Amino acid sequence: MFVDFFIRRPVFAAVCSILLTLVGAIAIPTLPIAQYPDLAPPQVTVTSTYVGASAEVVESAVTIPIEQELNGVEGMRYITSTSSNDGTSQITVTFEPTRDIEVAAVDVQNRVSRAASRLPAQVNQTGIVVNKASSQMLLTIGLSSPDNRYDAKFLSNYADVNLKDAIKRVRGVGEVRIFGERKFSMRLWLDPTELARRNLTPQDVVRALQEQNLQVAAGQVGQPPSTDEQPYQIAVRARGRLIEPEEFGEIVLQRSTTDGKMVRVKDVARVELGAESYGTLLRFNGRTGVGLAIFQLPTANALDVRDGVIKEMDRLAQQFPRGSSTGRATTPRSRCAPPSTRWCTRWWRPSRSSSSSSSCSCTAGAACSSPPSPSPSRWWAPSPSST
Repeated sequence: MFVDFFIRRPVFAAVCSILLTLVGAIAIPTLPIAQYPDLAPPQVTVTSTYVGASAEVVESAVTIPIEQELNGVEGMRYITSTSSNDGTSQITVTFEPTRDIEVAAVDVQNRVSRAASRLPAQVNQTGIVVNKASSQMLLTIGLSSPDNRYDAKFLSNYADVNLKDAIKRVRGVGEVRIFGERKFSMRLWLDPTELARRNLTPQDVVRALQEQNLQVAAGQVGQPPSTDEQPYQIAVRARGRLIEPEEFGEIVLQRSTTDGKMVRVKDVARVELGAESYGTLLRFNGRTGVGLAIFQLPTANALDVRDGVIKEMDRLAQQFPRGSSTGRATTPRSRCAPPSTRWCTRWWRPSRSSSSSSSCSCTAGAACSSPPSPSPSRWWAPSPSST
């Protein structure tokens, strides 16, 4: 019998057992790791902006054409959409849990490209963003100035330049939105009476801005092939896009009028450096500020993403300008213990004698499983029947 061969040779059997154990130990790092399946369904968000349009116009001109193209995409479960009065259209496509999020995003992008020709030109100019972030906010961060040293425009610009991109690089973060955003923009307040007196329309002002506010590549002087008398090659720097309000005020709208004068923007409008939109206002602890909403990827771990964002914010807080501060608000996660568990802490106070006194304080309800324990203290979770 095959078994008798090893019974009569115990040394050989022991050597074979040792070899099998060593081979198994070497193969452990290469074994696949069992994981829980992804329960949250993958979501792909399509966001676009139609500046100046109402919610009804956004729905009919932007949301519905995109929805018609997205309908029936492979693996789709359902579609939800919102159209706002600020011109924003947001469409969320939810897929089956087994659908690969990367492939789903590519399919949605292809469908959106097909609908681009049916959308208004302003929507295509501002761009259509396809994102894989979840629609539920994971973490919100508020940025304010306790002594009112900085206004909302400064805080919004600081968050957009120094915080938003850094938080996006945190592993598991899908999207970062700024609430109460005040992007710097050059605003032209047109006077209807002056426009009508000069037979001008707002479209004439827009056309003049597009024609005279350009970034021009002026070329070079003396670029080869050139004559021998031209020993130098010089790059020409032309005046690019306008920056100051006074520069925008000098844009010419009409070359000549009946009285022989040119009509400029400053004659029919008031130019100022302001915010792109004043549609939203955010207050943090009663003070004007801005908020950052962090959305995670559908396949990311919420606790790991939250810890990574907080760690990154602690690093960025060291570079904050004086007079600014942040605060955060989160939703309780599953890191806490069940309500039936009581957490106790016990501490010892050594006395001069050899004996020691002790006391215990218990709190019922959900409590963090790894609270910061002061030294010397000890944390443990008694059984549910403990009092």
